[in-house]
Amino acid sequence: MGFIYRTLFEVQEFTLLCVQSILNLFRRPRYFQDTLIQMDIVGVGSIVIIILTGFFTGGVLALQSANSLKAFGAVNLTGQLVALSLIRELGPVLSALMVAGRVGSGIASQLGSMVVTEQIDAMRALGTDPTKKLVTPRMIACTTTVPLLTVIADTFGLVGGWIVSFYKLNLNTSLYWSTALRALDYNDALEGLVKPIVFGFIIGMVGCYCGLRTKGGTRGVGQSTTAAVVVADILIIVADFFLTKIIQDIRY
Repeated sequence: MGFIYRTLFEVQEFTLLCVQSILNLFRRPRYFQDTLIQMDIVGVGSIVIIILTGFFTGGVLALQSANSLKAFGAVNLTGQLVALSLIRELGPVLSALMVAGRVGSGIASQLGSMVVTEQIDAMRALGTDPTKKLVTPRMIACTTTVPLLTVIADTFGLVGGWIVSFYKLNLNTSLYWSTALRALDYNDALEGLVKPIVFGFIIGMVGCYCGLRTKGGTRGVGQSTTAAVVVADILIIVADFFLTKIIQDIRY
């Protein structure tokens, strides 16, 4: 029973932190400079790993799908398979997992260090709301930049799939791009952008929550960092399932 109570308490506290962070959007003061700094850290700092992830994921998709498509004489549909797989599923999920590993852990360690060194208590003593100053800018940064990073990952994934298709599968360039772009519609693009928004919110809030709940000195900071990555990854995968189900129900 103790485990159940602790779990329910953690869910309650996390929900309250999320609600408070969203309500802070409508209250002054607004820390625009802090938000821009966090957007630079999350977005610009993650571009390289996102490009590499998207590029090689697209290449692997082209390689793997070619063997299956050859059996049906449909190698010319490689572009369509790569595009749909990336835009709908792999692009948003892999981008979010990469950002969670890089940014979520950084947020948790930074806020955790502030907690154990009593900087959070000092902010409260000076009349500054830590949630508004520290949590909300990070939530905004993650929510806005993860969709942009996903678009970059999708783009380079398509390029990676094209390079493999052209040099390995001897597929015509115009055929690859025409089948890839023709396979996509408005709903696919919408699905590919809605998911990263939710994933970015999860990454930012889980990182902040785990950081603010840090206890036990430097050892606690390490535990919070690990917990932030693990919990964010699990929630991203779970949220992906339910978002996919909801979007499919709406579509069909």
